[in-house]
Amino acid sequence: MSDTWIMKGLAWDNPLRIRSAEELTDWIESIGFLPFFANDVPGFSAEEHVSADFWWTGDKAQDPWEWREVIAAAHRVAYGKFFDGRAGFIAPDWLPRFANARRGGYDFDGKWQSGAASRREKAIMEFFVDVESDDEPVFTDAAMLSTELKQRAGFGRGGEKNYPGILTGLQMQLYLVISGFRRRENKRGAAYGMPVSVLSTPERIWGYDVLSAAYEEAPAASWDHIFEHIRARFPAPDADIIRLIGRRPTE
Repeated sequence: MSDTWIMKGLAWDNPLRIRSAEELTDWIESIGFLPFFANDVPGFSAEEHVSADFWWTGDKAQDPWEWREVIAAAHRVAYGKFFDGRAGFIAPDWLPRFANARRGGYDFDGKWQSGAASRREKAIMEFFVDVESDDEPVFTDAAMLSTELKQRAGFGRGGEKNYPGILTGLQMQLYLVISGFRRRENKRGAAYGMPVSVLSTPERIWGYDVLSAAYEEAPAASWDHIFEHIRARFPAPDADIIRLIGRRPTE
């Protein structure tokens, strides 16, 4: 059995091949939202519409892995682990329905005060929002390296466990997004190592009014819009779509 990871994609000379980060962003905006990697819904990914030849080459002009850094930092669309715990993109027009469906109508402060949020989620989110706010949520200007956040929130050796899992869950609920990438700096201020994700709230980038715009709609109705939008454009068995976007919220 081979451990080789074979990427899907279009031929180099295929006129439909996406050729740049800008073209990919344009397509995401036209579709509304898009997983980064191939999944059980055929055609519904960035991977299947780019060349398979340049992944992880470091070629900023051709490598889709490099494009994700450009797209995340540009803020034309949101980037994060939004689909079955894996990376993807959501255009601002669709953020309200994703937030409503995934959050179940709760801003994070409300989720915490209701007892629905975990202590480990709070340890992360209190750097980004006033979890004790009794009125409209109060967001900080925080944009924090994931490595720094891990340390400051008390995860790691001798501390809290499952930082990657908690962080993925917060992105799946649209409480956090990856707003860019930066390299770490040593004590002399010199950058080193590979780029690290920067975490922010989507409210910090697009505004609370955008993220809360669908709150008056039932979360299940928001989920229905997302589900039908995929099924109409990328026909697949219902179970495969549900696996990708999560189960329908209860009424």
